[in-house]
Amino acid sequence: MNPCLFQTGYRIARLVCTLVLASLSLHAMAGVDLVAYTEDLPPLSIPDGEKVSGFSGELLDLMAKEAGLTIRQRVLPWARAYALVQQTPDTVLFSTVRSPERDAQFLWVGPILPRHIYLYQLASHPALRIRTPDQLANYRVSTLFESASARQLQALGLKPQGNLDISHSDRNNLLKLAMERTDLVSMLDVAMLWHLQKLGWPRTTVQPVATLDSGKQYWFAINRATQTQKVKKLQQALATLAANGKLVALRRSYFGEDLPRPSLPDFTGLPR
Repeated sequence: MNPCLFQTGYRIARLVCTLVLASLSLHAMAGVDLVAYTEDLPPLSIPDGEKVSGFSGELLDLMAKEAGLTIRQRVLPWARAYALVQQTPDTVLFSTVRSPERDAQFLWVGPILPRHIYLYQLASHPALRIRTPDQLANYRVSTLFESASARQLQALGLKPQGNLDISHSDRNNLLKLAMERTDLVSMLDVAMLWHLQKLGWPRTTVQPVATLDSGKQYWFAINRATQTQKVKKLQQALATLAANGKLVALRRSYFGEDLPRPSLPDFTGLPR
């Protein structure tokens, strides 16, 4: 194929995709104050027909109701949702980890949930004594496709299709652990609690052996061209839900009672 024709076709395809996304976004926003985009990430966001359930999806609906705002939620692949919210006023991206690199890209409402990612083993097995990241090379570790954990574990030296098993589902990784097809799984703590509950397994089925990442929090990220008053209303609504107990009740409905944070080897920020 002529390279010039190929490049022209590629540019046209990109333009068409951009126009289609913009058209869909404008259509979705008709008659509502905000449009929120998220990914399929149980238990924070769960596609539910024309709605989004899950902790963060339900929380955003409660906040919008408290703030007197109308909102519509949509599920998209994360990269597409991220790009769309960066470019489109009156849009929200969730659940978003707030970091120095992202801070100036959005307006922020939150925080809504701490983010703790652990490496878990089966509690019925002898405790794995992992003190340093290089010891992970002795084990098979399962993690989520295209996740921050997958990238961190690869940076720590684990190899896909070797001792790093990459899956599209936290639930599948937990089942692999139960069937002894893997030694460790990396998972968000609240995701582990939720999947154990859904499978009808006790919390004592697994135990964390190391902290992979901690210290960050989830927020709602909002396009910077959005009216400041809308952002203030959502932040005030979140404060009201925290004060009247509804935020805690929602957390417990998904994750149960809070557990004390374990004292573990901490690989947060590694490798540097």
